[in-house]
Amino acid sequence: MPKELFGTDGIRGIPGEYPLDNNTLYATGRSLGSYLQTRQHETASSDAAPRVLIGMDTRESGPPIAAQLAAGLCAEGVVVSSAGIISTPGVACLVRREGFSAGAVISASHNPYHDNGVKLFAGTGMKFPDRTEELLETEILRWRNERVPEPAKPLRADRSLDEDYLAFLRDCANPGDLTGLKIVLDCANGAASSLGPALFESLGATVVPIHNRPDGRNINAGCGALYPESLQHRVTDEHAALGVAFDGDADRAIFVSASGRVVNGDGVLLIAARSLRSAGKLAGTRIVGTTMTNLGLERLFAAEDLTLVRVPVGDRYVLEEMLRSGCNLGGEQSGHVIFLDDATTGDGLLTALKIARMVALHGPLDFLVNDLKVFPQTIVNVNVRSRPPLESVAEISRALDEATRALGDGGRVVLRYSGTEPKARVMVEAERAEDVARWAEHLASAVRSTIGA
Repeated sequence: MPKELFGTDGIRGIPGEYPLDNNTLYATGRSLGSYLQTRQHETASSDAAPRVLIGMDTRESGPPIAAQLAAGLCAEGVVVSSAGIISTPGVACLVRREGFSAGAVISASHNPYHDNGVKLFAGTGMKFPDRTEELLETEILRWRNERVPEPAKPLRADRSLDEDYLAFLRDCANPGDLTGLKIVLDCANGAASSLGPALFESLGATVVPIHNRPDGRNINAGCGALYPESLQHRVTDEHAALGVAFDGDADRAIFVSASGRVVNGDGVLLIAARSLRSAGKLAGTRIVGTTMTNLGLERLFAAEDLTLVRVPVGDRYVLEEMLRSGCNLGGEQSGHVIFLDDATTGDGLLTALKIARMVALHGPLDFLVNDLKVFPQTIVNVNVRSRPPLESVAEISRALDEATRALGDGGRVVLRYSGTEPKARVMVEAERAEDVARWAEHLASAVRSTIGA
């Protein structure tokens, strides 16, 4: 059934407003705590209280949200630990490695500072499946009208957890000597601001950090994975071998080559697939992408007897397909890439480490992706007032059919709703840029005139 609170990446909203008001946050903690207590009782796995790890990015609203969530967990007898400011995949990693019952991350990923959210992870380090989120949501809505204790106590971070996570990353890179590699890191004024430079400096790289001074409000502000322009300039100015841009919670990474070329998750999948295959470590011949993965990558894979499997946008769907079909590599154009032999989530720091090693061992990033023909592609976001099935709206359905027939085998159209915002996303991809522009505007106009806000 449709969920009211949980989107494709947890619960999102504006702090202080539903669903990030104190009552709902406290109810979320109680719901998760009750679920964990019930599961532990049913499995008779331990007499000890369930343990939950909470981490957050650098938004000023993070600490009070974390405190309210922790208050609800503690009310259900759960022991809460805090990692303080840490990446989303850092929490997923530590939950799995340190034996926590679950994890929670306070973050809105690539969104501006005035947004925030709550992402929940099971003890496996994976996001809870839809069925569990539905169970949690039912209890949250039941409890949210109960009295909330005030004020919630702030959490004290256990900084030793940072080193545990960095040690895991260094193990994944073994051998990971990056001596002589100059790399620019755009930390998006987010969770990677301390972790990123610490990781790469510990492996011998010369690090030039930018946008690494968070003030609670500058996270993702004109920087990071969505805005690689300043990184491009800095890489070429510094004559660096590589640039990496993270987003606010560092679960994605976008790259810039020495020449200033932007390389997204599609390029990463190409480099990683070839590397794993040459080392005999690619599981089968299938790589999981999404509906947004560029047609150029799909055709290049086909020429190398590899198959791109497409799933809906969202790293949870990429992971589900990887687990279902036995793949060990998958990811999104946006920079979420999952190396399943190492981690259960997209991890920007891990991805950056993998690509940095490839550049150190095999040469410039431009060389590693020089045969990837990227088809012109555009995404038009349209604010919407409602979310009916898009194919059920006659004018939209008609426009979609016209575009699909006109493009034929030489292009693709993807029309979907955002999982985190009240928007419809129109993606058009084709061999000719003029076809992309024409049909994207045709479809966006149909959406605006029927369900536009």
